Amino acid sequence: MSIGRREFLSKSAAATAFTIVSAGAASSYAQNAKIALGLSGCGGRGRWIGRLFQEFSDYKVVAVHDYFRDRTRMACKDIGVPEEKAFTGMDGHKALLGEPVDAVAIITPPYFHPDQAVETLAAGKHLYLAKPVAVDTVGCLRVLEAADKAKSLCTLVDFQTRNNEFYREAAKKVHEGAIGAPVLAQVFYHCGRLNPHSKENTETARLRNWVFDKALSGDIIVEQNIHVIDVANWLLNGHPLSATGTGGRKARVDVGDCWDHFVVTFRYADDVVADFSSVQFQLGSTDDLFVKVYGTEGTVETHYGGQVSIGGKKENWPGGSTATIYQDGAVNNIRDFHAAITSGTPINNARTAVESNLSSILGRKAAYEQRTVTWDEMMSDLTPLDAKLRLPADGPDTRA
Repeated sequence: MSIGRREFLSKSAAATAFTIVSAGAASSYAQNAKIALGLSGCGGRGRWIGRLFQEFSDYKVVAVHDYFRDRTRMACKDIGVPEEKAFTGMDGHKALLGEPVDAVAIITPPYFHPDQAVETLAAGKHLYLAKPVAVDTVGCLRVLEAADKAKSLCTLVDFQTRNNEFYREAAKKVHEGAIGAPVLAQVFYHCGRLNPHSKENTETARLRNWVFDKALSGDIIVEQNIHVIDVANWLLNGHPLSATGTGGRKARVDVGDCWDHFVVTFRYADDVVADFSSVQFQLGSTDDLFVKVYGTEGTVETHYGGQVSIGGKKENWPGGSTATIYQDGAVNNIRDFHAAITSGTPINNARTAVESNLSSILGRKAAYEQRTVTWDEMMSDLTPLDAKLRLPADGPDTRA
């Protein structure tokens, strides 16, 4: 890789790249009523994101892609795309890039993100990417390198918390010293189980059930728990230097091979410790995505979909409720993406997204191997995950 561990670490964790493109390029978008958008990934969230793009900002989804034909048909119906502009199969993303689209939203299984993101930027299209960026270290670095090279294009990874007013104000206050020096963090992602999309035992059913598959999703610590790990990194203004972990698969064993719980101790700079745990099978308890940082002068507490606040010696800030963050955060990102494209001032949050992605991979590696793993060790492991998919020739037309 041309961008390795040392180069990554030498750059600020909070860096966001801004590059000005020509006024002509900016004005061409302004003259067109809507930005032409391609949508890759037409599952439930993909179709929902496509509708948000059209409902809350000036986009027109003009082409869609999914491996499965039944999903592209649903997207065409939901979003108003002609069926001749629907592409299926493993190469359908490339066909979508051949259409006259200005930007592409990638909401496919994370295993495919690096190839599709790199191809999108190489084709000169702005990139809106679902988290996580990738399922392995080498994939993260590929996307980061491509985003850094595509200086005139936007790369926006969709983290809702990063675009919420209360999370932003909490992070700002913490960085300004509202809680003093951070000492300890509690980082939890506790929720009930997800439901399979297919009960069959086939390769196409495996793809439909990708969220339960280690290689396709990155496991729950990478695919979902990244939300709270990202907030911990944000509040602590850095990434963990090492992790010691454990976990397993005991309660949700009916589908796939993902674990259903993780327990990891992350160690940050200045001997700050983060106690992380994840559960994806709980019953009889309220779901919570929770990050709490205890400092020498106070405490910051954040709940995704709940209250964000700060209390202590220096400041008692009531914050506010993030009850609508799931949609509002995505809409805020969609609007920022539009503003950046039309103004000719590209935004690129790939570096912070990759840093949190790598932090999640660090925790996964420590848990899988039941030992302490350092950041440098994780960064030097460039072995890609291999999904070993063996999809049949009629895969796009299967329904199970």
